[in-house]
Amino acid sequence: MPVPDPAVVVLIGAAGSGKSTWAFSRYRRSEVVSSDDLRAAVGSGPADLDASADAFDLLERIVAARLSRGLTTVIDTLGLDAGRRAEWRDAARDAGLPAVAVLFDTPGDECRRRNAERDRPVPAPVLTDQLRRVAAVRDGLAAEGWEHLEVVVSGGASTRGLGTNRDLERSNSADWRQTATPTPSHGVKVVLQLSRFPWDEDPGGWVREMALAAHEAGFAGLALMDHLIQIPQVDRAWQPIPEPWVTLGLVAGLDTRLEVGTLCTPVTFRPAGVTAKVAATLDALSGGRAFLGIGAGWWEREHAAFGLPFPPAHGRLDMLETTIETCRALWAAGTKAYVGDRVSLPETTSYPRPAHRIPVIVGGNGEQRTLAIAARLGDACNLPSDSEVLTRKLAVLDRHLADAGRSRDDIAVTVLDLPVVGADRDDVWGRVERLRGRIPAATFARRTHAGTVAQHRDRYAALHSLGVGTVFVGVRGLGSPEEVLALAGLNT
Repeated sequence: MPVPDPAVVVLIGAAGSGKSTWAFSRYRRSEVVSSDDLRAAVGSGPADLDASADAFDLLERIVAARLSRGLTTVIDTLGLDAGRRAEWRDAARDAGLPAVAVLFDTPGDECRRRNAERDRPVPAPVLTDQLRRVAAVRDGLAAEGWEHLEVVVSGGASTRGLGTNRDLERSNSADWRQTATPTPSHGVKVVLQLSRFPWDEDPGGWVREMALAAHEAGFAGLALMDHLIQIPQVDRAWQPIPEPWVTLGLVAGLDTRLEVGTLCTPVTFRPAGVTAKVAATLDALSGGRAFLGIGAGWWEREHAAFGLPFPPAHGRLDMLETTIETCRALWAAGTKAYVGDRVSLPETTSYPRPAHRIPVIVGGNGEQRTLAIAARLGDACNLPSDSEVLTRKLAVLDRHLADAGRSRDDIAVTVLDLPVVGADRDDVWGRVERLRGRIPAATFARRTHAGTVAQHRDRYAALHSLGVGTVFVGVRGLGSPEEVLALAGLNT
């Protein structure tokens, strides 16, 4: 059960118990507010007890400023004053952050050994009193009302969760495709989505190198957005965004096992039969590795700019149903006429046929109709990766599945994840600063689940426990093959 992040983390322990070492090995230096460091800043050194009042006044002001911005704050003091602990706990709640207590249950002999090695050791009677007080705090800490409590013992750590996490039942949901790519230990397939294309003077070379790096990093597939103008959530409008099916044709010709497809193709861009044709061709050329992510479309600007009609939402959802039905009719064997619920075709002569049953992944968040279409017609339903939103959407999807006479065994759940990923905590926050624009750092980090590869791997394990089979990951700011290779740990 990992320590929540962002959070207010209050350290509790005697001198020499390892609080600062623990904090600086897990957090950026700027996230740790240390009374010793502040004594050194306003006094003659970290052991200058005459400077304690000024140091704690400054500590409280720093904590308050960080909490007002929703930033992780690690409070590194002895933590033995119950009144101060309660104030920090309540301040965390007022700021909307989890209140975390970390108690260092280090044996007295080890604390004394470490203390003796210091330039200015804590007097022995004082350390003995601290150890006595730590034992008293340990016995009553669970009753103080912390959202999360972690007890760190010498040589390791044990965690006692007090209400922030709950057990999640593993769903029976099958993956939306079986592939030769080994399933990572967290249980989900990970498909890399490319959304920005900083290719300079060699577009084809950049695409090839990114795809080959994705293959080498162990990704199960490569997905592209389908837009006519680069969307503002990703980059400026004048930055390149290629036609996806042409680009995926280049990727399909490389010597990889990557699955290839769109997430998502708007049904407003191409006639239904043309969408069926391009997907079938890609599947034939790739030897059965294509998928079709499809949705109703949402951005009116690109339609207007390219002279395409943009019907009202109900009309676009009608088109979504028609397109799925048309694709399935044209992908089926034979050339006979087809008459269905929404589609009538005089013949179904469409060659090449797909090399396998192309999975149709229905994207969109509309709970009343989009999820109903996914429940009736989709091989998979693509949803947001935020766990709270996902849980709500899955409950709606289950109701639609029941109405359609289907279950989770009949449809896979995929999510689109748009995270910030860094090599370590400093790198993560450096990326947050570069990418956040005018959004407050803590807000942007929360929205993008900013974290290391290991932290995202843990997130994917939690998503798998909710029933997710595949994660489409569009890493924020991704631009080079080297950055793709650095994500290899997502697939282990």
